[in-house]
Amino acid sequence: MADTLLIHLFKTLGSITGQIAKQEIKLLVGVEEEVQKLQDKLRHIKAMLDDAEERHAVKQRTEKLWLEQLQGQYYEINDFLDTWNSARIRAEIEKEEGKPADTKALVVVKKKVCSFVPSPSCCFNLPQRHDVGHMVRKLNEKLDMIVQDKATFGIDFNRQPEVVERPTTTSFVDVSHIVGHDRHRDELLRNLLGVGSQEERNSHCVISLVGMGGIGKTTLAQLVYNHPDVQAHFQKRMWICVSDPFDQCKVAKAIINEVDPRHGHLDDTELQTLLCKIHDLIKDKKFFLILDDVWTEDSQKWEPFKLALENGVHGSRILVTTRKQRVAKIIGSALTINLKELSDEYCWMIFSKIAFSNEEQRKYLEDLGKKLAIKCKGLPLAAKILGSLMRDKRSREQWNMISENGMWELEDFEKGNLAPLLLSYYDLPSTMRRCFSYCAVFPKDYLFSREQLVLHWMAQGYIESMKNMEIELIAEEYFEKLAMCSFFQDFKKDENSDGKIIGCKMHDIVHDFAQFITKNESFKIDGDKKLEIDCQSARHLHLKISKEMQCLESIYRAKNLRTLFLVSRERDYKFKMLLSNSFHHFKCLRTLILDCPIEKLPDAVENLIHLRCLLISENVKIVELPETFCNLCNLQTLNIVNIDCFKKLPQGMSKLINLRCLIFHDDYYWSNVVFPKGIGKLIGLRTLSTFNISDKDDREGCKLGELKNLNQLRGTLKIKGMQNVVNVDEDHNAQLKEKIHLRGLELLFFHKCEVGISKMENDVKVLNALEPPPYLQYLKIEGYTGNTIYPDWLMSWTTLKKLQLFDCGNLEHLPSLGQLPFLEVLAISGLRKVKKVGDEFLGIEDSKNKKAYDIIFPKLKSLQFHHLYNWEEWVGMGGTGEEEEEEEENNDNCIVTNPIIIKIMPCLQSMKTLYCFRLKSLPDYLLTAPSLKELEIPGS
Repeated sequence: MADTLLIHLFKTLGSITGQIAKQEIKLLVGVEEEVQKLQDKLRHIKAMLDDAEERHAVKQRTEKLWLEQLQGQYYEINDFLDTWNSARIRAEIEKEEGKPADTKALVVVKKKVCSFVPSPSCCFNLPQRHDVGHMVRKLNEKLDMIVQDKATFGIDFNRQPEVVERPTTTSFVDVSHIVGHDRHRDELLRNLLGVGSQEERNSHCVISLVGMGGIGKTTLAQLVYNHPDVQAHFQKRMWICVSDPFDQCKVAKAIINEVDPRHGHLDDTELQTLLCKIHDLIKDKKFFLILDDVWTEDSQKWEPFKLALENGVHGSRILVTTRKQRVAKIIGSALTINLKELSDEYCWMIFSKIAFSNEEQRKYLEDLGKKLAIKCKGLPLAAKILGSLMRDKRSREQWNMISENGMWELEDFEKGNLAPLLLSYYDLPSTMRRCFSYCAVFPKDYLFSREQLVLHWMAQGYIESMKNMEIELIAEEYFEKLAMCSFFQDFKKDENSDGKIIGCKMHDIVHDFAQFITKNESFKIDGDKKLEIDCQSARHLHLKISKEMQCLESIYRAKNLRTLFLVSRERDYKFKMLLSNSFHHFKCLRTLILDCPIEKLPDAVENLIHLRCLLISENVKIVELPETFCNLCNLQTLNIVNIDCFKKLPQGMSKLINLRCLIFHDDYYWSNVVFPKGIGKLIGLRTLSTFNISDKDDREGCKLGELKNLNQLRGTLKIKGMQNVVNVDEDHNAQLKEKIHLRGLELLFFHKCEVGISKMENDVKVLNALEPPPYLQYLKIEGYTGNTIYPDWLMSWTTLKKLQLFDCGNLEHLPSLGQLPFLEVLAISGLRKVKKVGDEFLGIEDSKNKKAYDIIFPKLKSLQFHHLYNWEEWVGMGGTGEEEEEEEENNDNCIVTNPIIIKIMPCLQSMKTLYCFRLKSLPDYLLTAPSLKELEIPGS
C-alpha cells in the first residue's frame, strides 16, 4: 500500500516513470539497512589497508595509487557515516528540548552529503531520506569502481610479504673508529668488573642498554666486549644477536656454540635438552653474555634462560641491548642505561672520518660538513650513513644543496637510515602506528603533553574501544608503549604521581621519519610567501601565516582536512578572512588548534559538525564562544588555555552531550569563567579541570548542585567560588562522595573584601558539610576564612598523599594531621594568625592519645611552611616537667613514653620554612629526622 502511494506521488509530480519510482522507493524505505551495510564495508576497507601496511606489500606505483584511492574512499565513507550519526544525535537533542528538528544546522559540503534527519523515530520528510539514499548509492558505486581497478591492474596483496631486513650483528669492531658515549662506557665497565653486595646475592647480574635505533647501543656493547679488562675478567664471553622473532631454540644453540664450539652442531630441537646443556656448560664459569637487539616482551620466553644461566659463577654478567624499556623491566635488569644523543662535535668526528678521503678535501668542505653533522641530531648511525653518501660528492654545490634542503630528500639516505626506524615502526600494531605518525603535524622540538596527545588521538578515531575499558585508558597505554619503545624522549615527569610521564619531545630524525610516513597526508606550511605545496590531498595541516603570504585561497583546496593547526602572530584582515572562510571549507575537521590572535569565533563554527577537539591557546583573544558552538554535538574536548581573556561559556553547553573533557588552564584565583546552568547534564564528562560556582544573585549561573550526576569525573577537580555556597544542602546535592574516580580536589574560597562573622561561620558550615570522594589523594583548601577545620572531617580522607592549606587567614591552630597514614607532602602557607604549633599538630594533645599511636606522620617526605608571619614557637612532645622526665630520645628519632615508643616523621626528606621570620627554633624530633636530606630556613 505504501509503495503504491509513493509511486502515485512520484507520477503526480511528473518527475520519474513507474520503473524508476520503484528504484527510488528502495532508496527511501531501506536507508537504515544500506547505512548499516556501508558501516560493514568501512570495517573491511580498514582491515584491507591495515593488512597491506603490516605485510609491507606495497611496492609498485600502481599499487600505491590504488591504495591512496581506497584510503580516500575510506575517509569519504567515514565522513558520511559520521554525518548520519550526527543528524540522529541532533534530532534526539531537539526532541528532548521539545523543538522541531533543526535540519539547517546539518548542511554539509556539497557533493558529499546533504541535510537530513535519518532516525525513523523522529520527524522527517521524503526528500531528505531520498537524498541520503542517493548518497549511499553513489558511495557504493565509487567503491565498486575502485575494486574493479584492483583486478584491472592486477594488484595482488596476497603474495609473500616483504620482510624488512634485520641486520645480524657480531662482536667485531674497529675500536679506533668509535667516538662518544665515554660516560656510558665507563659506567658500564664499572658494573661489569666491579664486586660488591649485588654480586654476592646473584649468580649473574643483568644490565640493559636502551635507546632508539641508530643511537649506538650495539657499538657500545662491542666496545666493552672487546675491552682488555673485560677479556681478562671473564672466563667465557658470548655474543648472541637475538633480533626478532625470538627463537628460543636458535638462541639456545647459539649460546652453546659460543661456550663450546664442539657442541655447536647439536641436532636436538627440544628446548629442555638445550637448556640443560647450557646449564652444564657454564657451571663453575664466570661468563659475560651479550644478547644484542632484543625485541620480545614475552617474559615466558626469557624465564627458562634466566634459570639455566643461574648456574654460572657469582660475578657473571648479562648485557642486553634493546629499544624497549619494557624489555629491560621484564628481564629483571639490575641496571638500565638509557643512551642519549651524541654532541654535534662527536657527530662531526664520525662524519668527517667517513666523508673525506684526504685532508685537502676536508679543508675545502669542512664548513658545509659541520652543518650536515648538526643535522644528524646526535644520532651516530645518521652520521655514518650521511658520511658515506657524501664521500663521492666533491663539489660545494652538491654539498650546499643537501645542507640547505635536507638529507631526507636523498633516496640512499632514506634507505639506510630508515631501516632501523622502520623496524621499530612495523613492530607496532596498526592503531599505534597511526598514533605515532600523527605526531608529524606538530613542529619539531614541540613539547607534547601526554594529555594533549591522548585527546588528539581520540578525536581522530585512532583508539579502538574495548569492552569494559575506558577509551582514555587505552590511549594512555598507547602513549606508554610508544615512550617505552624510544619513539619519545626528554621526558617530563610528575613527581607527585610516582614518576608518571606528563610531557615529552620527539627526536628530530624520528620526527622526520613520521613526516616521511605521512608525506601524502600531513603537510606543514611555514609562513612561505608563495604557497607552492599542493595540499589537496592533505588530511593534517600545520599552517603558520605571515603577512608576506600570498594566495591564501589555494589552501581552501584542502577540503578533506581532519586536523588544522593554525598559527599566527599577525593581526590583519587576511587572517580574519581566512578563519571565517575556513569554517565553510574545512568541514571534515576533527581537530582544530587555534594559536592566533583572533578576538571572535565566527558563528559559522557550527559547520564543523565532525569536530571532536578544539584547543584555544593563550595567544587567542576570544572572550566567549558563540551560541552556535553548542551545535557541535560530536565535540569531545574543549581545551581553553587563554584564560586571561576568556570569560563566559555559552548557555547551550548542555547540548554538547558527547563532551568528555572540559579543560581550563586557570592557575589564578581571580580568573572566573561564568558557567551556565545545565553543565550537570553533561554526564559523560571525564575531565573537568575547573568548576566555577556563580554568585547567589546570578540567576543564569551554575550552582554547586550541578555536580550531582557528574560521577565519571577523573583526575583533579578545582571548585572555585566556594564562598558563594549559601546553603549547606548544596554540599549534599553535589554528591562528591559518589565521585569515586576523583583523585584530586581543590576547594577555593575567594572573598573580595574583609569578611564578617557570618561569612566566617558560613565557610565553616560549607566546608564541614562536604562529603568527600572516597579515594582522594590530593586536597587543597585556599582562601577559607573559618577559624577552625574539624579533625574528624579532614581525617576522613585517609588516602591523602598531598595536602595544601593556603591563605586560611583566620586559623589560629594547625589541624591535627599526624595520623594521616599515607600523607607524603604537606604545604601550609598564609596562616597569619598562627603563633604556636604544638602537639595538637601531631595529633597527640594529651597523654591518653599518646598511648594510642606509635608513628606520627608515618609517610611524610616533604614539609613546607610559607608566610606564617606571626609564628613564634614550634614545640612538640612536651608538656609538664614530670612528663618530660619520663621521656627519652633515642637515635632513631623516637620518643620513649613508657611503655609506648612514638616515632615522628621517620621518612621526612625535605623541610622548608620561608618567610616565617619570627620563628625561634625547631623541635628536636625534626632536627634528628633520620631521612632528612634538605633543610631550608632562610635567615636562620
